[in-house]
Amino acid sequence: MIWMIPANGKMYDHASAFQNWGFIDWRQNLKFNVGDIVFIYCTRPFKKVMFKTIVDKESLSSEEIVNDEKYWFKKEEYLKSLGGKYARLRLVAQVDSEELTLAKLKMHGLNAAPQKGVKVSAELATYMDKYMNDYYSVNIFPESDDTENALEGAVHAVLVNKYERSSVARQKCIQYYGCKCLVCGFEFEKVYGELGKNFIHVHHLIPLNEIGEEYIVDYKNDLIPVCPNCHAMLHREIDGERYSWQELRNKLKK
Repeated sequence: MIWMIPANGKMYDHASAFQNWGFIDWRQNLKFNVGDIVFIYCTRPFKKVMFKTIVDKESLSSEEIVNDEKYWFKKEEYLKSLGGKYARLRLVAQVDSEELTLAKLKMHGLNAAPQKGVKVSAELATYMDKYMNDYYSVNIFPESDDTENALEGAVHAVLVNKYERSSVARQKCIQYYGCKCLVCGFEFEKVYGELGKNFIHVHHLIPLNEIGEEYIVDYKNDLIPVCPNCHAMLHREIDGERYSWQELRNKLKK
């Protein structure tokens, strides 16, 4: 069976949980069987499918699951999540593709944004599988290299590697800041409507060629959302020096 379930990133840090364990023990409200495929639809601000998982175990008790309290943003929500049965959803793929937005999914059989778990048609499953690879992920770090590092998790940090630059780091940065350029305030959705929804570049405040392979990025302090114009200006040099994003913002105010 193939399913789709919604995930609220304002309640739980799914990216870090998957990064740390490679799975999430999900409260089981559906009749999952081992081997079922579960696509995870991320709600606002993303409104797209970003994870593909497989049911590794089902009907787990609260004593059999991992302690994921650190990934819940509110302790009361964590406490509410305890009890009942759980399914272990093991990560198969993670992408950030404009081909998996709600609008595109509706064109291939999805009726509406899922409010609860739903079964997925063969047509929609085939469509989603096509885009479940890094080739279709949004490229938001043009200055990055191709270093591959091990996946090691933390609540507010991610290791720099191709996998995370294309999905986890972008997701966590935008989830925190939103899709508004931190330098000039431009918002693509306000100008271009649906076409510009959820579009933004993400800028590394410390160039990747200046950090070690195992450097840990604090997505709150090391990454910022910027429009392509400001992103380009942040990478231009005058006499070997670059503007900081604060300096560039002050320059625009003059």
